[in-house]
Amino acid sequence: MRFWDRVRMSMEGVTIALDAMKANRVRAGLTILGVAVGVFVVVLISAAVHGINVSVAKQFESAGPTTFFVQRYPIVFEACDDSGDTCKWRSNPRLTFAEADALMRVESVGEVLLRQGWGASAKYRDRELSNVQVAGVSANWPQVNPPVMVDGRVFTEQESRSASRVVVINTTAKERLFGEEDALGKEINLTSLSGAGRGGPFMVVGIFKDEASFLQGGERPRIMTSIYALNRRLGANSRWMSFVIKPHASARQDVTIDEVTSAMRGMRGLRPGRESNFVVITQDKLFDVYNKVFGMFFLVMIALSSVGLLVGGVGVIAIMMISVTERTREIGVRKALGATRGVILWQFLVEAITLTATGAAIGLVLGWAGSLGINAWTPIAASVPPLAVVAALATSAFTGIVFGMLPALKAARLDPVAALRHE
Repeated sequence: MRFWDRVRMSMEGVTIALDAMKANRVRAGLTILGVAVGVFVVVLISAAVHGINVSVAKQFESAGPTTFFVQRYPIVFEACDDSGDTCKWRSNPRLTFAEADALMRVESVGEVLLRQGWGASAKYRDRELSNVQVAGVSANWPQVNPPVMVDGRVFTEQESRSASRVVVINTTAKERLFGEEDALGKEINLTSLSGAGRGGPFMVVGIFKDEASFLQGGERPRIMTSIYALNRRLGANSRWMSFVIKPHASARQDVTIDEVTSAMRGMRGLRPGRESNFVVITQDKLFDVYNKVFGMFFLVMIALSSVGLLVGGVGVIAIMMISVTERTREIGVRKALGATRGVILWQFLVEAITLTATGAAIGLVLGWAGSLGINAWTPIAASVPPLAVVAALATSAFTGIVFGMLPALKAARLDPVAALRHE
């Protein structure tokens, strides 16, 4: 059969399918709905995962691609029952300020950023944030992960080392504590949520803007202070402190990791053959963990969306079987006039694909609209990747072929004489 004959037959099949959908609106609507729901979920989840991937990549890139981390504990905690055989990281000694100072003298190291999170309440006059994240960092914070400053400044090295009571707050904390009032130079009262309720007044010296992201979130109030002030003034426990290591621009990451590991083992008196009692984590390792977690999440959501496609596929079988039964005489006439089995099979497959393609188109539109909503109302920069569109259309076509094959084969195998006698 020539190409243009095949195209003409396909268009005729689409026209017949549209007429059948109009004649059986309820049956066709249910079939289309099942496919549309499945495609909608696939597109929406793909858009969200794509946005999360982009957001996470940008957040890691902001600290530099060669940056790595030194921590007391691994990324994923082991099952722990407080015995010696489990949760081995608990026996690791905490990182110290002296170790950070020593690492700064390693030849290939450019910056060593100290960081630690802590929970506190923040109050200004009659306004209070009952639970706000306070991050303690060293004064080289802007050199490792530059903040977007809106007003004021970051604290200096002298202020950091002397544990001065100064803070840099994000725009969300400023709006909730000060409203339209100028925050610079004002004092807020911080009270540790642990550490015997230690705290006191801290002066606001700067305001920064968070970049909205999946991992961090741009709408949560955050307060940055010196890590020395966090420990001395708020009673934070330094056992959770970690280092962010940024190699010199001319240094290779693997060389810097080797030198940092060697320096840490030397300071801790670890002999060759003994396991390190600290953890070095690269961004590649973080991405591996992230991909494992969200890969499983994505697979679960795809499995759930396949239920919708399965429902739509069953609907395709049902409506096409009814269509074959109702058009038995028509099939007999066409066969009597010379239509082959292949022609009849092709016609009914085109009808089935038209049904599923209609559902896929509706699902794509709804998924695109849903991604816009996620983009507008959450920190996730959701966007529909082109591959998701291709996958949705290919899946709908595959569903139409697989579930439309049985009715199409039934129609193609009808005996023309018996079909003409059908009432």
